Amino acid sequence: MAFGLQYTNNTNTVVIDSEFARLMVISTGRFAPTEEEGLGSTTYFVRPVTSQEPPLVFVRPDTVGGVAGLCRMRLIGSAGNWIGFYVRAYDANTAQPNGRYFVAAFAAQPVAQYGMRLWDGAGKLLFDSGTPNATFSRAFQNWNYVKYDTTPQGLTRIYYSVPFNFPQNEYMLLNNFGMPMTSGSGIPRELYCWWDFTNSTLYAITIAASNPSAFFLPAVFAKIAA
Repeated sequence: MAFGLQYTNNTNTVVIDSEFARLMVISTGRFAPTEEEGLGSTTYFVRPVTSQEPPLVFVRPDTVGGVAGLCRMRLIGSAGNWIGFYVRAYDANTAQPNGRYFVAAFAAQPVAQYGMRLWDGAGKLLFDSGTPNATFSRAFQNWNYVKYDTTPQGLTRIYYSVPFNFPQNEYMLLNNFGMPMTSGSGIPRELYCWWDFTNSTLYAITIAASNPSAFFLPAVFAKIAA
């Protein structure tokens, strides 16, 4: 940077910079069943996210004795006023949608009653001492192909897995698991995620009429900085 403010810690990692925003936590809380006989969950943020670009929603389902399945995530709101998100359990055989979440954006919001704020040269708020930052912790893209079967509707369902230890303080990015994927036909691949706590395994599941076996979507995890 040519001028401005830059703060580094004792390992020379940039913590605050007057040119680039970090991933700032705007709202935290819990999600729980609200509709669809306990399968669907609509959650409203503690405060709206005012970024123009869609914010990132990270979730950590409650630990259960079996599988917590999540799918069909969508944000509620629009540019400058994102107010919540929806997520659904995989089906009635997986756990209901219960757990913790945080929503983050690459911009701060004026939350603190006192402390420090930092803007860039264009007036964008980059830092507010009332909004903690999140740190990306790891990502998985080396999925193992497990098997395929056929749904009752005659669609091909493919299972992919990766070993995972499900720490309590680590949350998974949900946005990319709410997006349909390209398939071999006009019907897109629907995407689902299973947290198999019993077997310490994270699953990704795709369903489509023409379902390719290749799968490279990353599962991205982050932690809220202390």
